[in-house]
This record gives sequence, C-alpha cells and structure tokens, in this order.
Amino acid sequence: MIPARTAQTAAAPATRRRRRPVARCAAWLAAVLLLAAAAYIFAGRDALPAGQVLQVLGGQSVPGTGFILLEDRLPRLVVGILAGAGFGISGSLFQRWLGNPLASPDVIGIGYGAATATIVAMIYLGLTGWGLNLAALAGGLGVAALIYWLSASGSRTGPRLILAGLAIGAMLQAVIQFLLTQAQLNTAADAIRWLTGSLAPSTWEKAWVLLIALGLVGALLPLVIRQLKLLELGEDAAAALGLRVGSARMLLVLVAVAMGAIPVAVTGPLAFVAFLAGPITAALTRGAINIGLAALTGAVIVTVANFLAANLFADLSLPVGVITGAFGAPFLIWVLVRANSRGNGG
Repeated sequence: MIPARTAQTAAAPATRRRRRPVARCAAWLAAVLLLAAAAYIFAGRDALPAGQVLQVLGGQSVPGTGFILLEDRLPRLVVGILAGAGFGISGSLFQRWLGNPLASPDVIGIGYGAATATIVAMIYLGLTGWGLNLAALAGGLGVAALIYWLSASGSRTGPRLILAGLAIGAMLQAVIQFLLTQAQLNTAADAIRWLTGSLAPSTWEKAWVLLIALGLVGALLPLVIRQLKLLELGEDAAAALGLRVGSARMLLVLVAVAMGAIPVAVTGPLAFVAFLAGPITAALTRGAINIGLAALTGAVIVTVANFLAANLFADLSLPVGVITGAFGAPFLIWVLVRANSRGNGG
C-alpha cells in the first residue's frame, strides 16, 4: 500500500503541471477570440459606434446599427465560432487517432466527400438547412468508409490511409468540377462561392441548425475521448483492457466526420482550419493535441480570418476561406518540417 500511495502522491503534481499549460493556453485563446470578435464589431473599415452597439445589446432599438449588428455581424460571429470549433475537433480527433498531423478531414479527402454531397444536394435536389447537413454527413461518412477500406481493410496504417484519402480527394475535386459544368450558370456561380468557404450567408436560423447538430454529436465526445486514450495505447492493449475496438473505431470515425461535415454544409469548406487547430495547440502547450483546445483554436482561426477578410483590403471583402487557405499553406510547410524533425512525418 505504501508504494502505491507514494506513486499516487508523486503523480499528482505531475498531473497538475500538465494541466497548467492547457489552462493558460485556454485563457489566452479565449482572450484572443474575444478581442477578434470585438475588433470585428467595433473596429475595421465599417466600424460601428460603441455607444450604439451597447444600446442594441441592451435591448434598445437603433435603426441601421441594430440591423447590421443583429442580422449580419453577430450571426457571422456565432456561425464562425461554431464552425471553427467543429472543424478543430474533427481534425484533432483524426490526428490523434492516426498519430499523424496530416490526418485531417481536408487533407485525407473527407472534406471533399462532404462538399461533393452538398453540391449535389444543393444544385440537383434543392435541399437546404437540415437536408444539406444530412447530405454532407452522408458524403463524409461514405468517403471515410471508402478510404478506411482501401487502407488495408481497417488496420491502423496512418500513412496508407492518408495516401488513399489524397487520391480520393483528387478524384472528388474532378467530380465537383464536372458537376459545376453541368449546372445552370447562376446555380454554378452560387456553388462556386460556397466552395470558397464563406460566412456571408450566415443567419440565426443557420446558427441554430449548426448549434443543435454539433451539440447532438458533441454529446458523444466524452465517451469518444475516453476510448481514444485507450486506442492510443495500441489496439491489442485497448482490447486487453476491455475496449471493443471495432465499435470504438466506428464511433470515433462517426463523430470526427460529423464534426467536420456539418459545418461544411453551412459555411462551405474552410480550408486548413481542421488541419491547423490540432498542431497549433500541440505547439502552444508543448504536449499532445488537446481536443478541447483544438475546438477553441479552430474558433479563433475562423474569427480572426473573418476580421481579416472584411478589412484586409480597402474596397474588397473576401470570403473567409480565401484567408484561411492563404495563411494555411505556410503552416502546412511548418507542420511538415516539424514532423520530419521529430521523425514522425509519415
């Protein structure tokens, strides 16, 4: 009993030390998120008067300012935060499970599966709202199942799964281009704008759809994270500890795909958000990828990108996906260099 008690006493300070960087990082990320949101409302090219904003938030009617704030900027912020959190969770789940920073939905083709299904539902079936969410989820799950089967029938071979995903993603890009050439001109133009990833069409209705859908899936996250920790020990060890490995893998893939596919149906594919969130949290905490921090980091990325998209150029508002794509490429190079220096690049 004494050695066990001594081991527990020694482990407690180590656990607290591991939690401190995570707590500090969460506090800093939350502060950046609030500052970026405030900057989007109060500063920039089309800044709103602070007094009028406070009046609107206090329930008063202020013509002009009230409409801009309540019907445009706040819905964009809420949708962006929710979508960024979903993308961050999705990417970090795949990256931790496969042990590779390249294993994110937008790299391994799952994002393209969701986008292809959404394009079909949008152009040819005329679906909106929940219909688009279900189509995106079905497309993402279909591609996940396909690449899972191609990469050695379910064995945990991360590099093979990533290569299969890249091949499927390239094929789906061609399918998307073909679908666009067959669509009506106006419909194709709308679809192309959606494919760049944008918060411009955000409404409170879409925010509620996103919140409810992600909330329903997110209820499974505590169970998935507990099972993920066992899977990281190795599937044989996890099975020896009583985990039903096959069921755990299926649930993890379902939750990870849903967290990435549902936001795609609302905002379009915001490039690199799912890919960046996990490695950034690992770099900030100098530890393993933290799922909760990845959600917060994804929200920060989208919110900051939203501010830059609205204010980077004097007379031009860019889609948020253009900003995340432009700034994501250098981070991709950084992640590759960092992974290679550690010997886990693939």
